Amino acid sequence: MPQSYAFFQGKFMPLSEAKIGVMTHALHYGTAIFEGIRGNWNPEQKQTYLFRPREHYERMHRGCQVMKLDIPYTAEKMCDITVELVAKCAFEEDIYIRPLAYKSSESLYVRLHDLDSDFLVFVIPWGPYIKVDKAKCGVSSWRRPNDDMIPPQAKITGIYANSALAKTEAHDNGFHETIMLCQSGYVSEGSGENIFLVIDDKLVTPATYSSILMGITRDTVIKLAKNELGMDVVERPVDRSELYVAKEAFMTGTAANITAVTEIDHRKVGDGEVGEITRKLQNLYSSVIRGRNPKYMEWCTPVYKR
Repeated sequence: MPQSYAFFQGKFMPLSEAKIGVMTHALHYGTAIFEGIRGNWNPEQKQTYLFRPREHYERMHRGCQVMKLDIPYTAEKMCDITVELVAKCAFEEDIYIRPLAYKSSESLYVRLHDLDSDFLVFVIPWGPYIKVDKAKCGVSSWRRPNDDMIPPQAKITGIYANSALAKTEAHDNGFHETIMLCQSGYVSEGSGENIFLVIDDKLVTPATYSSILMGITRDTVIKLAKNELGMDVVERPVDRSELYVAKEAFMTGTAANITAVTEIDHRKVGDGEVGEITRKLQNLYSSVIRGRNPKYMEWCTPVYKR
């Protein structure tokens, strides 16, 4: 019978048994680094493919260095743990894997030094994150922090309070998702997704200095657009007004995959339907992550030995 398991305090156990104490430092101060990894079920092959897990764990290690988190596992070992964990869960559907490196000391001192660190990972079944095919977005009044406030390049749990404020503002205003600006007023990203626009037959996306996370799905889309569609991809500052005149728009993320944006601030994007480039990239991406495209199999880690 499939069920969720966790790797916690160095052991595999049912997810329901993995508990932390109420004084755990990360709970109070957001002193943790997380990742999100998709496991994509291929029913024809009876196989689950983990998408680019090494890149996720390498990014986690970089974040751990920022937050002074000392964990005893290499990226390769984390991949091995994850494959074993997903196989133990035995889900035959799409799943979401949540690794977390965190300050595990039961301490209420605000600091990063002289604290213990630990690593955990768990698996749950999880379908689409944005539960619509055509997302309506609103530009948020909340702005992304600069690197000298809290580094946006690391998936620090504490920074996601900023995303939560923006996401709920969007929800309360009748939108599916939010688009945040950086401190200098340029387009940054969504609450948990990168954003792309089609402008003058080029794919345009905010650059790293616009307080974005360098998303792994973002990198995948850039490579697919260049290699498979022959498109020019431009990383640059994006004005808010460009959101309103783009021919197409879509968001990317491990949880969101590629989600079309068809309305921004009550203005249609293009004709208000899923655009041609967006649809092509969605189909390409779906094929790649499920191990159906031999050209990109190096991105896919199979869980079950067949």
